[in-house]
Amino acid sequence: MRKDFIAINWGSSNFRAYLIDNDGHVQDTWIEASGIASLDRAGMAAQIDRLVRRWPEVECLYACGMVGSNIGWDDAGYAECPIGLEELAKRLHTTEIVGRKMLIVPGLACRRMADGAPDIMRGEETELFGLLSEGRLPLNGTVALPGTHGKWVRIVDGRVTEFMTAMSGEIFDRLTANGLLASIVGASAKPDSAFDAGVNAGASRKLGLGTLLFGARARVIRHELVRDDAASYLRGVLIGAEIADACALYPIGGDAPVTLIGTNQVCAMYAGALTLLGIGSVTVDAADATIKGFAALHAVSKVPA
Repeated sequence: MRKDFIAINWGSSNFRAYLIDNDGHVQDTWIEASGIASLDRAGMAAQIDRLVRRWPEVECLYACGMVGSNIGWDDAGYAECPIGLEELAKRLHTTEIVGRKMLIVPGLACRRMADGAPDIMRGEETELFGLLSEGRLPLNGTVALPGTHGKWVRIVDGRVTEFMTAMSGEIFDRLTANGLLASIVGASAKPDSAFDAGVNAGASRKLGLGTLLFGARARVIRHELVRDDAASYLRGVLIGAEIADACALYPIGGDAPVTLIGTNQVCAMYAGALTLLGIGSVTVDAADATIKGFAALHAVSKVPA
């Protein structure tokens, strides 16, 4: 029987590690704000050293996320789409850290059919295949992973075929933290009537984002939008425009709901925007999806017992 293993989701900002048994059940969890962006090479090694001291009996380590990027421990590269679970497992990148073998999940790369543009993801692939392995995603459909850099993924016959990335989350964070638009924001964004108005404006595609975003300032100055609603309106504009882009690329809507993978707070805003635009959705927790992904990769990989 194969042994327990350690699964690490190591992104730019956070370090999430799970002790998982042979049946795919989590036995222990360790989460810290020790992301790749804040650590040099010695710091990464020290982090893993602390980890193996915490669970010293476990030898098998998997990792996904920015740890496998060009700023991480070892560049795991990108696997080309379309791709399925077993193909991804064959592309696991073997490296060594503090004397332990670590298998890093590569990112995915695609070239979209509609516009011929390239795109990349890193970390989300583990979530997708975790849910696909359990039959919790449609074998044919569109999946969204809202976040700082949100992904919209097209799945065909159980394989990831292509995807698009939108920087809506990062744009919102930066615009409301510094610069001209930060001066009009009086409260946090929430799904309300101002948010709905922003979604409709962004999804209409009548004007570009540059014009719509400055328009929020004009609305506040002209007393057509109160400062406490400005963040909601801005968030709505960005999400509405993102959904419009996704709908332009992929067959979204009809009877098939969009599966949203992420945190409840962010997914709730996307679910509200989709409902407003006549599109159904279901939400799945991202952490659970990641754990299932590591379990699925472990089950089909050739790591010895």
